[in-house]
Amino acid sequence: MARNGTNQEKGFHVFATLAANMVGSKWAFLAALLIIALWLVSGPYFHYSDTWQLIINTGTTVVTFLVVFLIQNTQNRDARAIHLKLDEIIKSIDQAHNEMIDIEHLSDNELQKLADKYQKVREECDSRSQRRKQKD
Repeated sequence: MARNGTNQEKGFHVFATLAANMVGSKWAFLAALLIIALWLVSGPYFHYSDTWQLIINTGTTVVTFLVVFLIQNTQNRDARAIHLKLDEIIKSIDQAHNEMIDIEHLSDNELQKLADKYQKVREECDSRSQRRKQKD
């Protein structure tokens, strides 16, 4: 299968994936703990000044702001890949309902109607199962 996309798109995807993996590692968490510990220890030296507080507030805000976009990018890609894989599985099973392919694009109301439909199927199945147990 050909992989299309500009070098910029591929480059950002690679960067976002690597960054999300790094940020999600135990080493990143330990580094964050170390930074917080150093900041806390430096408090007396800076007399717990407004600037001392501003440093940690600004740093954490900027990092959080950037990481949110990186993580969202990787989650969007992962979700799309999972949906496509599920669509392929649905398509390949003869008895599957092909109308289920690509349902993530339906409205909330349409999704609720489908959920209600399958809830009724489940209730009917449970009812049949209970009747069989009572007969036995």
